[in-house]
Amino acid sequence: MQERPVLLTREGLQKLSVELEELRTVKRAEIADRIKYAKEFGDISENAEYEDAKNEQGMLEGRILTLEKMVRNAVIIEEHHGGTVQVGAAVAILDEDGEQTFTIVGPAEVDVSTGRISMESPVGRALLGHKVGDTVEVSSPGGARTIKIVKIS
Repeated sequence: MQERPVLLTREGLQKLSVELEELRTVKRAEIADRIKYAKEFGDISENAEYEDAKNEQGMLEGRILTLEKMVRNAVIIEEHHGGTVQVGAAVAILDEDGEQTFTIVGPAEVDVSTGRISMESPVGRALLGHKVGDTVEVSSPGGARTIKIVKIS
């Protein structure tokens, strides 16, 4: 089965790689120490500290596998937009809430608090392929709205 590509900016790939290295080296060692310490209390069948550390180890290993897959399947987004909204472009829009700027990114890099929205989100999907001056209808769970593209960079 072929794995899906993970669209990332160079910055996003770097962040994931740093997180992966941190988890592999520092966090794995910390959890191994916690497990070793918890085993010293004796009977592990009724040892809450041991159970907690083992659960954390399982979640850590799951995150490491996820990150390894994302890095392995990373496709770098080229940030040249050619005048149309594409993945990697920063887009200033105007709607009933005023002017906002979003950067369209792949799902792995979404961070709404910093204006990074997914190309798969209703707004991201509606903006793709449009140019400055275009008015776009966006259908979302919150209802339909009209947005105008003010700037693409």
